[in-house]
Amino acid sequence: MSIQPAIDYIDRDGFRANVGIVLTRGSREVFLGGRLGGRGWQFPQGGINRGEQVEEALFRELKEEIGLEPHDVEVLGSTRGWLRYRLPRQYVRDRCIGQKQRWFLLKLIGDESRVRFDATDTPEFDRWRWADYWAPVREVVYFKRRVYVRALHDLGKVMFPEGLPPYPEWWSEITAANAGGESKRL
Repeated sequence: MSIQPAIDYIDRDGFRANVGIVLTRGSREVFLGGRLGGRGWQFPQGGINRGEQVEEALFRELKEEIGLEPHDVEVLGSTRGWLRYRLPRQYVRDRCIGQKQRWFLLKLIGDESRVRFDATDTPEFDRWRWADYWAPVREVVYFKRRVYVRALHDLGKVMFPEGLPPYPEWWSEITAANAGGESKRL
């Protein structure tokens, strides 16, 4: 039996290179995918393969995760650098301790009926919905929250040049739970 080499790129610090996708339809709403089997909600995201360009990974993941093609979206912006999160100890495998992500803001210009989950043999999602801009921060698994806050703040400057939407009433609960000495604006 031969061992298949990892195709994902993991840097020397143990962070797996990844792209994250914030998809909007031009309103104050963003796409949230329901994890297969009812395991929560999140933005589409996925690993960058060794030798793959970030933009190539973006469009490959867009197709694999939600069935959309490059002509279905318009790229509005991206984070300037990598946003990182560490995995809780129980999820660490091999030498991967977390993810470093480059996030992209996309606007859906095709019909939303084109969203589908059968473009891959191993779908991530089995349902989806449009959610208020800040809702993903509350709904994503706890260890990804800081990255979601940072991505939404960075990309929100593109989406809302007049200023970010107000924080929801529950915002202080989330920021308090994320402690670590960070301010309410994380």
